[in-house]
Amino acid sequence: MTGMFDGMLGPADVGLIVLTTAVCTAVVTALALLVLRWNRRGPVASQLAVVVAAAVASIVASVVAVMVEMFISTHDLVVLSTVIVVSTVLSLAAAWFTTTRAVRRSVGTLTRSAQRIADGGVVAPAAAGWKEFDDLHARLVETSERLAAARAEIDKLDAARRQFFAWISHDLRTPLAGIRAMTEALDDDVAPDRDAYVRTVRAKVDTVTAMVDDLFELSTLQSGTLRLQRELVVLLDLVSDAVVDVQAAAARRGVRIVQSGVEGHLLWADPRELTRAIGNLLANAVRHAPAGSEILVSAHTRDDDHLVVSVLDHGSGVDAADLGHLFDVGWRASQARSTGPDGGPDGGPGDGPGDGPGGGPGTGHGAGLGLAIVRGIVEAHGGQVTAAHVPDGFELAVTLPRGETPAGARP
Repeated sequence: MTGMFDGMLGPADVGLIVLTTAVCTAVVTALALLVLRWNRRGPVASQLAVVVAAAVASIVASVVAVMVEMFISTHDLVVLSTVIVVSTVLSLAAAWFTTTRAVRRSVGTLTRSAQRIADGGVVAPAAAGWKEFDDLHARLVETSERLAAARAEIDKLDAARRQFFAWISHDLRTPLAGIRAMTEALDDDVAPDRDAYVRTVRAKVDTVTAMVDDLFELSTLQSGTLRLQRELVVLLDLVSDAVVDVQAAAARRGVRIVQSGVEGHLLWADPRELTRAIGNLLANAVRHAPAGSEILVSAHTRDDDHLVVSVLDHGSGVDAADLGHLFDVGWRASQARSTGPDGGPDGGPGDGPGDGPGGGPGTGHGAGLGLAIVRGIVEAHGGQVTAAHVPDGFELAVTLPRGETPAGARP
């Protein structure tokens, strides 16, 4: 490298410098990789320190090696080495100090946020430090909010489940207690009218059987095991069958059921399940319509080939705040809406005519299952069910696709 002394570098000199630098950098990099592998479970700050130190060390080693190859004087080499060593030490110390503080602050923020999530809290937005850490903290904030919402929903469902079991236990206990009392009266031969008591026991057994059937139906709907038997059905036939099922209860209250626009509609559906859904809507309307009033069943098609079937009664309906819960399992509104004259809450067993000797069963099966079953059946058909206050009263409506293979429906 004699050409370096006269200010001119030949190709060989440049090549030697490049080779020396590459060799020094490769050696330092290999050592850094070994240290990183050995310290792979160490703190992030130590990993970054190794990388920074390796970068500085490769530069220092390359410079010193090239200087040695230039055959500079010992004095100049000592001066240069002193400058490099002091600068390197101070630079590494500054880098370690700033990097460690930043990393520890960022990691500490993330650790506290993760612990807060583990404790069930919600993480507040905050600057963690570096951009990547800030992005990760933002994801933690979003995750904590979602988990909090999920926990709230679970608590809500758990409370509804406990309430539902309390209600279903009460609604089953009431007719069973009546059956027990009347059978004991029959067994002791103290019943004033044996035939009337037998009829009442039979009616109560039918009520309990219907409630059990509803529970089974609901379980198949919620588990997704319901298999619809679709065929082309006439809507008027389904509505007529549903009206027949509730006609006796409607007659006892002087309620008339009329229809408008139901004729001429065809759709692919399971006739048994859809008749049950319409019947539950009618039974709900009969229970809550004012005595001597009229219930209107109407239907119309939409431009998107969907059929809307609505049941309108002239009752007060439920509070606007409760509309979103009307079709939840086990949900019951205020006592004024949820208790009908022919039974207990939601039409279940009560103290009305269906409980005395000679009376008939109530118009519904209690426990808040009827409208939940409606929603399950309609959604299984790929439709939706809605409730709304209208100028003439309270309206429940189901929207169903008319086609044979509606999108989103279960087979």
